[in-house]
Amino acid sequence: MLVAAPTSPVRHHYVVLLTAAVTLLYIAALVARHTQPMQRLVRHGGDWGAAIMPRILALVTFLAGALLLFSGSTPAITERLRWIETWIPLVILELSHFFDQLVGVSLLILARGVERRLDAAYHITIAMMVAGIFLSLLRSFDIEQAITIALFLVLFIPSRKYFYRRTSLIEERFTRSWIVAILLVVLGSIALGFISYANLNVSTEEFFRFATRAEHGRFLRATAGILTVLIIFAVLRLMRPAKPIIAQPTNDDLTLAHRIAANFPEAGAQLAFMGDKYFYFNERHTGFVMYAVNGRSWVALGDPVAPVSDVAELLHGFVRMVDRNGGWPVFYKVGPTLLYLYLDHGLSVVKLGEEARVSLTDFSLDGPTRRNLRRVWRKIVDDGCSFEMVPTENVDALIPDLRRVSDAWLQQKQAREKGFSLGFFTEEYIRQYPVCVVRKEGQIVAFANVWLSGRSEEVEVDLMRYTEAAPPGIMRYVLAEMMLWGKANGYRWFNLGMAPLSGLTSHAGAPIWNQITVAVRGAGERYYNFQGIREFKQWFYPEWSPRFLVSAGGAARPIILANIASLIAGGLDGIVKK
Repeated sequence: MLVAAPTSPVRHHYVVLLTAAVTLLYIAALVARHTQPMQRLVRHGGDWGAAIMPRILALVTFLAGALLLFSGSTPAITERLRWIETWIPLVILELSHFFDQLVGVSLLILARGVERRLDAAYHITIAMMVAGIFLSLLRSFDIEQAITIALFLVLFIPSRKYFYRRTSLIEERFTRSWIVAILLVVLGSIALGFISYANLNVSTEEFFRFATRAEHGRFLRATAGILTVLIIFAVLRLMRPAKPIIAQPTNDDLTLAHRIAANFPEAGAQLAFMGDKYFYFNERHTGFVMYAVNGRSWVALGDPVAPVSDVAELLHGFVRMVDRNGGWPVFYKVGPTLLYLYLDHGLSVVKLGEEARVSLTDFSLDGPTRRNLRRVWRKIVDDGCSFEMVPTENVDALIPDLRRVSDAWLQQKQAREKGFSLGFFTEEYIRQYPVCVVRKEGQIVAFANVWLSGRSEEVEVDLMRYTEAAPPGIMRYVLAEMMLWGKANGYRWFNLGMAPLSGLTSHAGAPIWNQITVAVRGAGERYYNFQGIREFKQWFYPEWSPRFLVSAGGAARPIILANIASLIAGGLDGIVKK
């Protein structure tokens, strides 16, 4: 007859705690990968709790599963087994041991969903830990293990607010590190079982042998159950339905996107309607991500256009769609407010520059700080120029004149039209928005099309073009007039756009990305006037806020930057041409 090696309480728990410690060290190494992203999050005003707690709870969940598996692979303490033999029916003992192991492997899988902040993972994990506490007592009267899991459970109760994603764990992406960790724990528990039971032979007779002290049989049945759970989970993931790779926006999509953007407080949402982007909508159709694809880079422009409460779901769905299609999720020119959500997906954050916004509440051409701007404004007025805001319904009649000015500007600058994050002149695009024009002697010499955000929050200009007949300083004049118009019409902010590579530091402790880009900025100043752009915007004394690129890091980043540059330039040849 096969017998288990005699086990003392000290030896039993020494083995369990030792194997649990190995697991803890392994998972801690995984969490350590996120140290730098979390530090960046804090520097930009993020929430430590939101960044750390889901990862801590994921580690705790994984460790609870490992404890259950390792404990179930070792013989019960002899004294406790005698008590169980007296008071616990055999059928309860058998079922509690079997389901205790299934709970263990389930917690290993659920840990990934906990890290991803899935609502379902939170509730199921709590249920599994409660089950694990009772099953630990029933199968071996393991009080120490039950108390440990109960302490883990206490951490979960006040952490409900961190789990807001209503998505399926089956659809969740398991990284290579998570797969390796789960397999190591499962294989380790199986190996521990073979070591713990002397002369264990795998046979049908032993597999179906039921007795209070036939622990080796319970180990074999539990092992089969564990492997079955893993196989079923893997098959379900392989059979999950594929999503379409990409879909051209329909008229209904455009109508819905217009309705959402009309209530969005950022004027830059209007970049969605240039005709060069796709849309990813959330299930409730309350928000969207605008994006374009180049190579493996699925580049979303700006933060999602959605209410704040829906952003997490939207981001998660977009990243999952990109991952299914083998791409890299990229978020270009995002603000600091939502960085913690991007970091949830293991993405890297680097600073692109700073965006300038002018408060219109107290904007005026009066006062000493506006002296130079006031002088430019007065000189252009004295030169016979006049400003007019043309409403959308009247723009069509001006299209020929606007086309003439745009063509003259492109020829004068020896430039070509850009795209993606910049507007380009098409009649369909220009007709969608109000246009401000400057006339001199009855002729239009400059124009800019105007984006107006929802809630009267923000005004921004896109195309700003002029002819050689326009006096010097014409753009400062246009922007000053636009700010006065925005203030008179109740808008709170005027967005001057981003100054690329602005606000980057290059001290010894700065990230390597900052040091490289500062060097690029200095070397490229003769080709692109980085400093001049910031100085131009500084005329209006704006408030500056950082803008970031969120994407995969490492060797993928140069490729991603090249893909973005190609999108903006309209092709690879556009990168080397103006």
